Amino acid sequence: MANNQEAMQVCSLPLPPVQYFQNYSDENIRRGRASKPPPIIQETYTMFGNPYNAEDSIIRPLESQGFKRLYPQHFDRRRELRKLNHSLLVNFLDLLDLLIQCPDSPRRAEKVDDISLLFIHIHHLLNEFRPHQARETVRVMLDLQRRQRNETTIRLQKHIDKVSFILQQTLENLPDTELDSKLMVDTSKIDRLEQKNADEPRVDKCVPKDKLMCHLIDTMNPN
Repeated sequence: MANNQEAMQVCSLPLPPVQYFQNYSDENIRRGRASKPPPIIQETYTMFGNPYNAEDSIIRPLESQGFKRLYPQHFDRRRELRKLNHSLLVNFLDLLDLLIQCPDSPRRAEKVDDISLLFIHIHHLLNEFRPHQARETVRVMLDLQRRQRNETTIRLQKHIDKVSFILQQTLENLPDTELDSKLMVDTSKIDRLEQKNADEPRVDKCVPKDKLMCHLIDTMNPN
């Protein structure tokens, strides 16, 4: 019975990444077993039980989500966040007073709804900072990479200059000495010996039997 209940439970969150990328191994791709990517959603879809439209903006207005706006269209986000935070604390204290003095009062549900609405507004205002946060994160990452590459280039140039300086000093400190004549090899004797061997007549060292065999082979009739 317990196993059947566990099988009927559905997780509201997506599966871990390992459950997806294991399907795209080299073997599965070569054999055509890898799943094709899902098609692009053109109209409406549901995510975590909430309906969404593909043409909607990333951060939808509160009115489109069915909530009443508590601040004007043009406002200072920091100021409104402070006001919402203060209102949240006041409503929480009011809820505590109701729970102490009159726990069965119907205003208790109203206060809970007010606190939920304040949390929704705070969450919405914080989400409106997400694009700015993403841009700033990318900017900081790119700036960090640029500084790291500049530092690496500077260190590399310093090492190159140091090695060039060491090589220059080494070349300047080499002694300018001439070769000792005693260490040089006298090649005149070798040249005279080669000339003598070239002038001597060449002696035919062929064996008479070999000559006779060659003569017989030359006089043989090819037919």
